[in-house]
Amino acid sequence: MTAGTAATGARAESYADVVRRLASAQKKAARGAPAYSIRVNRPAGRLLAAWAYRQGLTPNQVTAISAAFTFTGIALIALVQPAAWLGIAVWLLLAVGYAFDSADGQVARLRGGGSLSGEWLDHVVDCIKISSLHLAVLVSMFRWPATDSDAWLLVPVVYAIVAAASFFAMILNDQLKRVHQVSGATAPDAGRSTLLRSLLVIPTDYGFLCIVFALLGAPSCSSRSTR
Repeated sequence: MTAGTAATGARAESYADVVRRLASAQKKAARGAPAYSIRVNRPAGRLLAAWAYRQGLTPNQVTAISAAFTFTGIALIALVQPAAWLGIAVWLLLAVGYAFDSADGQVARLRGGGSLSGEWLDHVVDCIKISSLHLAVLVSMFRWPATDSDAWLLVPVVYAIVAAASFFAMILNDQLKRVHQVSGATAPDAGRSTLLRSLLVIPTDYGFLCIVFALLGAPSCSSRSTR
C-alpha cells in the first residue's frame, strides 16, 4: 500500500470508525503488563493512532514524533534547574511521547502491517530513551544536588542498569517466542493480565515513571530555596 493510497483510504473512514476498528483488533494484554500501560497509555495511543492514520502519517513518522517529545523532555531534565513548572513540563512531554510510542505500532496495523526497518527504528529509539533518561537524571542531580550526600547519585545509575536489563529481557522474550513459533511448537498460554498483577508491577512501568517526574521541582520549593 502506497502512502497516497493509504491516506486516501484513511480520510474516507471517520475518526470514530478508526478508533473502533483499533479497539476491536486490540491484542490482549500480556501477563503482568503494568496498569498504566494497559489502562492509560494504550487507549491514548489508540486515539493518536487514529489521528495519525487519517493524516496519512507513516509509522516511522509517528515514531519520530514520539522521539521529539521524549528527547525534549529528557534534555530539559539535564539542562534546566529543577522547578515546579519543569516537573510538569517533563511529565507531559514524556507522557505524550510514550503515547505516540504506543501509536506507531497501531498505525502500522491500520496500514496493513509494519516493516522490519520500522520495528528496528522503534526498538533503537526505545533503547536510547531508557538509557538517556536516567543519565539525564544523574546529570541533574550532580549539577543541582538536593542533599549533601553523593550516595544518592547511585540511584539513577542503578535504575539505568535495571531499565536496560529489563528492556533487553523483553526484546529477547519476543525473539524467543518468534523462534518457538517458527519451529512449529505450540507456545504455552501465558494467561491474561490481572488487575492485581498490573498494580504490583507499577514501579517498573515507564508510564508511572513519567508521572513521578511531575515531582522533579519539589526539592526546589524547600531545600534549594533556603541556600
